[in-house]
Amino acid sequence: MLPKKAMLSRTPPMGWNSWNTFGSNINEELIRNTADNMVAKGFLEAGYNYLVIDDCWSEMKRDENGRLAASKEKFPDGMKAVADYVHSKGLKFGMYSCCGTRTCAGYPGSFEYEYIDAETFASWGIDFLKYDYCLRPTISDGKHLYRKMAMALRRAGRDILFSACNWGADNVYDWIRSSGAHMFRSTGDIVDNWDSIKNLYRSQMEKGPYSGPGCFNDMDMLVVGMYGKGNVGFGGCSEEEYRTHFALWCMFNSPLMIGCDINNISDSAKELLQNKDLISINQDPEGRQPYLANNTNGDRHTWIKPMANGEYAIGYFNLSDNRTDVLLHFWDIGVPSLSGYGVELYDCFKHEVIGVFKDFYNPIIEAHGCAIYKAKVVKL
Repeated sequence: MLPKKAMLSRTPPMGWNSWNTFGSNINEELIRNTADNMVAKGFLEAGYNYLVIDDCWSEMKRDENGRLAASKEKFPDGMKAVADYVHSKGLKFGMYSCCGTRTCAGYPGSFEYEYIDAETFASWGIDFLKYDYCLRPTISDGKHLYRKMAMALRRAGRDILFSACNWGADNVYDWIRSSGAHMFRSTGDIVDNWDSIKNLYRSQMEKGPYSGPGCFNDMDMLVVGMYGKGNVGFGGCSEEEYRTHFALWCMFNSPLMIGCDINNISDSAKELLQNKDLISINQDPEGRQPYLANNTNGDRHTWIKPMANGEYAIGYFNLSDNRTDVLLHFWDIGVPSLSGYGVELYDCFKHEVIGVFKDFYNPIIEAHGCAIYKAKVVKL
């Protein structure tokens, strides 16, 4: 009898993935050190519990039994030993495969090997599978391929969170939740610069209806703290831009998968990634998406997100290249001037209540910056 399955992905998954910084340069020592530092530096306590190895972990050919095999050079103790070490730290362990005949980097893919690979992953003790979309036969149907791996994982006898990474192709929004996936990539790959962050955000502005508990819309991994270094370090971002990046991902309930080198993380990146107020917005148990309450000149946006405790998250975003104010009339969110009520605002970066406001609030925001508040409707 198969075990009773727990509901995975009640809130957006959180963790770390090797790809953004290390690409193919992964090995057993790196993974063990990262597991150590996820705990020692407070990331596990903050909610980041998945440690995920991306592409380039395997041998270039399957073994004599047709099974995937970990690279003997990179992982000499084998993947089961790595998983056991990660688990010993209280973390969950994730790996990577692809629905094609080869992975994006040219390693063996899972096309036509879905069931044997799912069994292999389960035997190693993995808790998370990122499943990419490269190098599949031209006439193969992506919808069917993702449904097949989801079924194989459910049959493998272990709870494995299924991260479908098909980049928003094939009208994925229409069918991905019914496939059994727990999160799905809806964008192309992020790189470490402001244009990439801004473009990914704009591509998601109308995608709110497609994300919720059980299957979250993944806007791709975080580049906070990379500073132009690593595998996708194309120019880097300012601290202000990283704040906006992280705040947007939190407001939109995107999975929070850290991409920088945790072993050598800066104090400012660590503080941002562990911001409890922003994380609580992302991890709110109702998982409601925000709605756009104001769009000024196409580059000054205000988003409102209802929270399970009766509060609201309000995000003011300035995408422009100039320091300016961003306006929100409270009438637009249901608090008219004559109601007798105002809005109490708690600043999620300063971690303090800044006051009660009537009619409107329009903070001055730096170029490419943001202001994030938790709001209560209060009697005046």
